[in-house]
Amino acid sequence: MATTVETAYARRARYYSSADGFNIKRPRIPAHVFARERDRALDPATPTGLLPLDLGTALGTDGPATTPLILARYARLRAGESLATRFEASGEIYYVIAGSGETTWGAEAIGWDAGDVFCLPGGVTATHRASTRDAVLWIVTNEPELAFERAQAPRPGQAPVEAVHYPGGEIRHQIELIHRLPADKTMTGKAVTLSSAALDSQRTCLPSLTLAMNSLLPGESQRPHRHNAIAVTLVVQGARCHSMIDGERVEWMQHAVMITPPAAMHSHHNEGDELALFLIVQDGGLYYHCRTMGFSYA
Repeated sequence: MATTVETAYARRARYYSSADGFNIKRPRIPAHVFARERDRALDPATPTGLLPLDLGTALGTDGPATTPLILARYARLRAGESLATRFEASGEIYYVIAGSGETTWGAEAIGWDAGDVFCLPGGVTATHRASTRDAVLWIVTNEPELAFERAQAPRPGQAPVEAVHYPGGEIRHQIELIHRLPADKTMTGKAVTLSSAALDSQRTCLPSLTLAMNSLLPGESQRPHRHNAIAVTLVVQGARCHSMIDGERVEWMQHAVMITPPAAMHSHHNEGDELALFLIVQDGGLYYHCRTMGFSYA
């Protein structure tokens, strides 16, 4: 047998048996409601800035994370003030909770109002400016996904997505059209999925993330179901609504963000008198790509 010469490279090697190679333990992903962060974002006394929805310590990630692959934030903008951002992500999702203003990057600009959604390529240096009233944005990126691989945001012009704007009025119109569809077309929910020309074939918002505005009529409930993708849900409107997550009742709070863990059996219920709307980001693009979404009903 040839003599093995130990090198620095060989010393780095580790070997595991089949009994130990797959029993990797990770902290459980909790069902969670970010109530305190919502209250700060909506407080008129809060200064212009970002408020991360961070469970990184509980999840055991190396940096801030709302879920292992997603980081969500509130951004509060005082009237007439600006906030500059640059995220190490492949793309950025924005929902306008309150106010109006403009986001600029390079020579480009998007004007926005309450109820709008817009997306930017990752890695851009953007400036968000509120108009004459305070504004609150909800921002979602896949920074933890890139951090996991120690990857960087795409170079200018190389992002997998282009800037896109979904005006709030058009989102509402699309919801109305979906409510006119026959019941067999809306069995999995009355939701409009937001995609773009760049990702038309994938029907996702970013390659790894899906984005949908879901709705429930008064007195309506969504059938209990599960899927492998995590759901990060912003309650847009919905008095007297709640979710059931693995048998636990979770009350909705307007403009609060909820986490539905992967593979958790869950359902949504509207016991109020108005249409419920909730914007959901999932890491579903990865599961669709790998053919592992695992959607099923109870």
